[in-house]
Amino acid sequence: MFCVVLLTVPYTNTIRLKKHPFIRLLACFVAGIIGQWFGQFSLMLLMVFFAITCILLAGFKLASTTQTYTLNWVRGILVLLLFVYAGAIITFAKDARHNPQWVPNHYQPGQKVLLTIEEPLVEKPKSWKALASVTAVQDGHGWQKMYGKAIVYFYKGSKQPPILYGTQIILHKALQPIKNSGNPGAFNYEQYCLLQQIAYQTFIYPSDFVLVPGNNGNAFQQVLYKLRDAAIAALKNNIPGEKESGVAEALLIGYRADLDADLVQAYTNTGVIHIVAISGLHLAMIYALLVGIWGLLPNNKFTYVAKPISIFIFLWAFTLLAGAAPSIGRAAVMFSFLVLGEVLGKKTNTYNNLAASAFFLLVYNPFYLWDAGFILSYSAVLSIVAFYRPVYNWFYVKNTLLNKVWEATAVTIAAQILTVPVILFYFHQFANLFLIANFIAVPLSGFILYGELLLLLVAAITPLAQWVGFAVGLMIKILDGFIEYINRLPFAVWNNIYADIPQTLLLYAFVIAASVWLLKQSRRAFIVSLLFLATMVVYTSFSLLGQSQTQKLIVYNVAHQTAIDIIQGHNYRFIGDSALLQEGPPLRYNLKPARIMYRVTVSADTVLKPSFVNGCLRVHHTKILLLDDAFNLPETTAKIPVDIIILSKKPTVTIPDINRVFAFKQLVFDSSNPMLKIRAWKKACDRLHLRFYSVPEQGAFELNL
Repeated sequence: MFCVVLLTVPYTNTIRLKKHPFIRLLACFVAGIIGQWFGQFSLMLLMVFFAITCILLAGFKLASTTQTYTLNWVRGILVLLLFVYAGAIITFAKDARHNPQWVPNHYQPGQKVLLTIEEPLVEKPKSWKALASVTAVQDGHGWQKMYGKAIVYFYKGSKQPPILYGTQIILHKALQPIKNSGNPGAFNYEQYCLLQQIAYQTFIYPSDFVLVPGNNGNAFQQVLYKLRDAAIAALKNNIPGEKESGVAEALLIGYRADLDADLVQAYTNTGVIHIVAISGLHLAMIYALLVGIWGLLPNNKFTYVAKPISIFIFLWAFTLLAGAAPSIGRAAVMFSFLVLGEVLGKKTNTYNNLAASAFFLLVYNPFYLWDAGFILSYSAVLSIVAFYRPVYNWFYVKNTLLNKVWEATAVTIAAQILTVPVILFYFHQFANLFLIANFIAVPLSGFILYGELLLLLVAAITPLAQWVGFAVGLMIKILDGFIEYINRLPFAVWNNIYADIPQTLLLYAFVIAASVWLLKQSRRAFIVSLLFLATMVVYTSFSLLGQSQTQKLIVYNVAHQTAIDIIQGHNYRFIGDSALLQEGPPLRYNLKPARIMYRVTVSADTVLKPSFVNGCLRVHHTKILLLDDAFNLPETTAKIPVDIIILSKKPTVTIPDINRVFAFKQLVFDSSNPMLKIRAWKKACDRLHLRFYSVPEQGAFELNL
């Protein structure tokens, strides 16, 4: 997806790739990353091909001038292949699984673990959360140095545990491997953590660990955390209202622990979540402010040198204040290349600078390629660079003030052109009122950001800081009220949109071809765009037709809950805990992804209504028995035939009793049962040679009906 956009967007402005070398190099580098991730080639094989390519390139030094000129295209291909191999080699090196000290390759439950806390504790409803690195594991030969990370949840007692950044603890409790829920269409959390070298998680009580004297934290990182804490304290002390101060923290430094969850969803639904997710927007505002300040000064040798240096320093100072989070770090690199490009040449090559910044970011961490924020950041910037001017030229506005308004609107529209396919793919929704929401929210958030920076500058002057804080809080309250109002409108968001990878690529191809047609009046591009559109329509139609025939039982993996969907075509029937009928994280992250993937909806008139016969749920020819804590085994002389028995809510009946009363094909233990009971059931099933499926351990259970 990233390669397609990079290679094709420049052609919308008839820009030649030869003048943009980093676009080709980046595309090859990305190809190497993707090939290595899915192909998992050995390092030796990659190094051999890299060496052969280098030898072939060296051979051109021995060739005659005529031969070199004739075979120049071969040399170009070999250079590009070097970058493909380089991307694969760096991906191999950065893959934690190939590290000899990777924790999962050595750790056994029961071993003591030395953990180093990598961040200040974050308060959760029932715990304190922190990321920790696994420094060492104790085995029969003593402490062995290890590599990897774990998410640690500390028991939330009456006071915060004495855990700071850099604190080391010896853990006696076993680490639990991070696993996916296995629910259809759900977010691949295991891969997400793996790409950040996180393999384990654990919930611990004070008796489960021992503090190690001293602090193992990085001194520079400690300074950054102290600056962040000082900024948070200044905002909390001077901006009235917990809700408002939470938004202020997120907008200024990306600290989201104090954000209201419902407010975050409202920002998401209205298409302005980028305002409270520290990103390139914030740096762009600061960059614009700095450029505006320097624009007031006369152009001379001093300003020519001092302007880029001061902008560079201020941007990175702000980035460090925000904790150097990946999202703002990416933006800082992008703007650094733009500033550098302005210094080195009169004509800034924006496409090449953007490609160069992405290239070096991927060299640092090739797994940014799987980060939605990374793809959205570059898609938005590329979209603005490619389409802002054509969109702005739609109207000619004479009035200066109205022209500024139209400029901001044109930027918003342009940014959406290449980000919409990504949003549909990752988030399955589209904010119908994004233009109205951004029209008000973006400029207002700019004033809020500048106000917060002013607040930090005057924080030591209490009366002035409180006055500035009150003004900032008032602006945030207006912003929140506006976003919540837009979100309440019934047509604010288009939900439950499913787009897979082929559909996303086809949509990108159509958008790009259509853009070339509109911008360059190319008849060929028009025909190509129609072909892509037709292909996408046909593909989607066949997909919908296939899913209309779906007949499926899904027992979801939702912690401590019973959740069952019976899907027939585009309708479903839910059986389970009433708490899952309410909008919230359990429904949003566990059940909704499957319903979106299978394109099912609820209709009071046409919804599937399976029949219950003798306590069994009958769907077509399949009999399903839900056996919970209220179930009483019937007295019978002959076994009752059942296809699937789902054990839920810790039923008191035993496996031998179930086997005596029912003739079944398989037992399913759902996630509402404690693991201790499930382990006992599994042992009983093994003794009786019965088929079983443990949802908490194996993920969601799916059965075609």
